[in-house]
Amino acid sequence: MAKTITTYKEDIQKLMAKVKDIEGRGISENRDLTEPELKLVNEMMDTVEEYRRIVSTMERRERISTELETPPAPLTQPKGKARMEGGEDRDKFPTFGAQLMSVLRAGIPGGTVDPKLWTAAATGLGESVPSDGGFLVQQDFSTELLQQVIATGLLSSRCRRQPISGNSNSIKINGVDETSRASSRYGGIVAYWADEAGEKTPSKPKFRKIELSLKKLIGLCYATDELLEDAPALEGFIREAFPGEFGFQLDDGIVNGPGAGSLLGFLNSGSLVTVAKESGQSASTILAENIDNMYSRRFAGQTQNYIWVYNQMIEPQLAKMAYSVGTGGVPVYQGPSGLAGSPYGTLKGLPAIPIEQASALGTVGDINLVNLQNGYILAEKGGIKVDMSIHVSFVYDQSVFRFVLRVDGQPVRSTPLTPYKGGATATQSHFITLAAR
Repeated sequence: MAKTITTYKEDIQKLMAKVKDIEGRGISENRDLTEPELKLVNEMMDTVEEYRRIVSTMERRERISTELETPPAPLTQPKGKARMEGGEDRDKFPTFGAQLMSVLRAGIPGGTVDPKLWTAAATGLGESVPSDGGFLVQQDFSTELLQQVIATGLLSSRCRRQPISGNSNSIKINGVDETSRASSRYGGIVAYWADEAGEKTPSKPKFRKIELSLKKLIGLCYATDELLEDAPALEGFIREAFPGEFGFQLDDGIVNGPGAGSLLGFLNSGSLVTVAKESGQSASTILAENIDNMYSRRFAGQTQNYIWVYNQMIEPQLAKMAYSVGTGGVPVYQGPSGLAGSPYGTLKGLPAIPIEQASALGTVGDINLVNLQNGYILAEKGGIKVDMSIHVSFVYDQSVFRFVLRVDGQPVRSTPLTPYKGGATATQSHFITLAAR
């Protein structure tokens, strides 16, 4: 007859009792265990480990069978759901820290799964909870946490954001396929003056598909056993560590992303305009002429939405940059005023923001003129998933929380635009950079 879970557990207890008896004899006789005794103890412990694995597998099978036989919970909350005293919702966690502690308990072998973990995912985000032990962050916490991630980055908050909902993992957007305005506009539209009763010439726009397929941005947060004992402290730690790193990685993707398994950064996109250096310009320098030439390649009608982003090692040169006027000069760069409303300097009247992700001085990308609001789409699927493991750093008394955000992004345009007047040497773009010097 096949053994049951109960039988295996009873056998484990009997074996452990025998081990205890053998070790007890050695202690009472004030001696080490003999070789035959050590061999017997090891054999019994090996059997215990084997039985524990069998029990774990059987319990997992029973749990999955029970879940499959249980009707799924409705994806929407019924009206009139129970509330706790003071109006608190029984189906929602009071704090993000409380939810993290529930995830912790669910991640421990044999631990209990708080029903609110399932409810938060089903009602909050309209998706089923993954079967691998991961749980979606409650909707209100998820929204707040995602906003913290976006706000932490200097660039992601300025992008055009596109949410992806439902069961979709991607989105296709119609974009105008316009590479030149010299002979037509919007990829083929032409209006013309005509004589009375003159023949009409048809024209039509040209479109292209902008496809965004969600990628995974993953972050790990290590928490000590001491920190895990205090839900508010755990929440504070996660809110500080997680958004900061995710915000940094999003900004880095917007600037430098390769597009394969990551965002497509503007420095790697086909829409980038690279302005040549001046004849005879010294290495690792930035001149006022460079700034003027870059500025002239923007879309003039969107000027108010452009910003300069640069490596802060160029600031000593910006501070000395000036136009000669008579016997004096006029500064090109205006430093931060120190006022709350002016945290950044300006170049040509536009905000100039230092970022870590800009390239090293003298290389392509050390200074860039960008319009993220009109020129970069950042798509996201609003749920942040959290998993927990006690095994990754078990010997260090640490547990690991893993956060997953599904996101993608790319420039709106695939090529620079040739203007109506000026020709192919005067192309314009949302993203302009300076060639290597």
